[in-house]
Amino acid sequence: MASRETSRHPPQPLTLPRARKHVERYLHPDKMTRQGGDNTLQQGWEEQARNWVRWARQPGHDSYWRFHRDAFLSLVPSPGRLTLDIGCGEGRLARDLKAGGHRVMAIDASPTLVAHAREADPSMDVLLADAARLPLPDQTADLAVAFMSLQDMDDMLGAVHEAFRVLAAGSRFCLAVVHPLNSAGKFSSDAPDAPFIIADDYFARHTYSDAIEREGLPMTFHSQHRPLAGYFSALEQAGFLVEALREVTVGQGSLQDPRDPRWLRIPLFLHVRALKPA
Repeated sequence: MASRETSRHPPQPLTLPRARKHVERYLHPDKMTRQGGDNTLQQGWEEQARNWVRWARQPGHDSYWRFHRDAFLSLVPSPGRLTLDIGCGEGRLARDLKAGGHRVMAIDASPTLVAHAREADPSMDVLLADAARLPLPDQTADLAVAFMSLQDMDDMLGAVHEAFRVLAAGSRFCLAVVHPLNSAGKFSSDAPDAPFIIADDYFARHTYSDAIEREGLPMTFHSQHRPLAGYFSALEQAGFLVEALREVTVGQGSLQDPRDPRWLRIPLFLHVRALKPA
């Protein structure tokens, strides 16, 4: 894994309260109920917080357990001084990062999810805060991650700028989002060779909600579709330099449903590692 440079001007130690979610997009979006909505994404996730805790903590229930976590962690640098998990949800990735040797500060805007993250690991710093207004000094950390959270933030651009601000020079920002191709379209049928169709304007940003029930667990995901340029423009404007990109989908060893082979042809997730230049 890539190494990181340490800050030339280390920040003073922080004492903070002990934290969103690592949204796993369903493999079969044609079986979802897609809805519009007037609430903010933050409000929607707070309303769904308890459903998300049950969903996220059911081992093997979603792609996090099957392949997505390991694919993302392969992009994450080795532990350094401090790792920020921005949009930590109930904290499953933060706990896995901590188990891997990272000193983690987990951050989320949902009071309910923050409470569950704190309860799951009282020894971990878990902060209730808006990702676009982090109550942290400049150059606080040498690694920041946003795993499946940026597409669920009302101010994604602000969150990326804040990640840049709180990182020391030479540090990395690793992110995972629903791949814009995934959120823009759907397969025409369950057949392995079914065409993938984008019926609406791929470039138009829009908020949507996906209501799902799987194995008795209901969950409504609140997200915003953005084209690829939306994310990369945010990184560019903040000052990041992209050094790695991965288009992630289900692997042959992770196929569980007869419909899953369709996703061998279309990316589910987008992973990016970006550098804050020295």
